[in-house]
Amino acid sequence: MSTTKKAKYSVAIADDHVLVRKALGRLINTFNDYFMLFEASNGEEVIKIINSREIQLPDILILDVNMPGMNGYETATWINNHFPQIKVLALSMLNDESVIIKMLKSGAKGYIMKNVEPDDLKDAFDSIIKKDFYLPDYISGKVISGLQKDVLSVSEKIDLTPKEKYFLQLLCTELSYKEIAQKMYVSPRTIDDYKSSLCEKLKVKTRVGLVIFGIKYGLIDISN
Repeated sequence: MSTTKKAKYSVAIADDHVLVRKALGRLINTFNDYFMLFEASNGEEVIKIINSREIQLPDILILDVNMPGMNGYETATWINNHFPQIKVLALSMLNDESVIIKMLKSGAKGYIMKNVEPDDLKDAFDSIIKKDFYLPDYISGKVISGLQKDVLSVSEKIDLTPKEKYFLQLLCTELSYKEIAQKMYVSPRTIDDYKSSLCEKLKVKTRVGLVIFGIKYGLIDISN
């Protein structure tokens, strides 16, 4: 009897470079828990495949930022509006704060460079599945730097409880929601309530959105 473990999570790739798509596909199929579902050359092709309903929705969609036609920003926005359960991971050669922030604001759950090691890509997948976001240290610093240039003093106008502020602070760490619950000595259900309340108050939908908002408007102490 075979004891081969079946992969749990499906991955799709959109990149206009055929060699990149093929190489990534082969690599992903070597990862435990992940398998390649489909590949596309641009955003329009992604949408066509998804709307065809002929295959399942991918758990993770790797999006090249700069593609001809419908680019990464536009595709991420469409995915976020129509199928928010698909976790978008931006892939690029651009280590530029404005590009990173724009992709995150477009709905990407994370951002990774094309020159990373295979283990880093696997770590990105694991983080997005478990924690709903992925930002390596070299990216996090640029995001914070870029957002600090636009900090607005509105924190006093936003009515957050001390526990909500603490929760928002913990969202900037690599802790999972379960680990945050343990650190705050509350149940996972209470953490869900904190997240729902904050998303409603701050008019955002995701953990990345909460982190970006918190940093931008001075609700998070980034010195910690």
